[in-house]
Amino acid sequence: MISDLAHTALRVHDLERSLAFYRALGIEESFRLHHDDGSLMLVYLQLGGDRFLELFPGGAETPVTGGSFMHICLRTDDLHAEVTALEAKGIAIDRGPSIGLDHNWQAWITDPDGNAIELMQLNEDSPQRQVARGEPASSL
Repeated sequence: MISDLAHTALRVHDLERSLAFYRALGIEESFRLHHDDGSLMLVYLQLGGDRFLELFPGGAETPVTGGSFMHICLRTDDLHAEVTALEAKGIAIDRGPSIGLDHNWQAWITDPDGNAIELMQLNEDSPQRQVARGEPASSL
């Protein structure tokens, strides 16, 4: 059963400009994830509790039709059971289940319009849970 919206992901052209914009809205950076080579993958901004906005660098300089939307993430308490239930309903699982860089279980599906949907089960040691508990996110 889907229990909440976990995050929305946006691809941004100028990361610093976007961070300043969201700071002006009162939304602060919580933590960053990096690729194995050390390059920045994305920046998480906490919206409230364990709900986040993800900013991915590398967006188009001029906004394109559809904006910078990348995917929606829906949270579940039992990802494996959710995947089994969706498959039983004839919904294809595109990827996963697997553990992401943030230590959470994830699987991916696509809606009828081609929009990517991430299904996520938060683990207690994930940076999202740490920030939601008022702790600093551990380095990943």
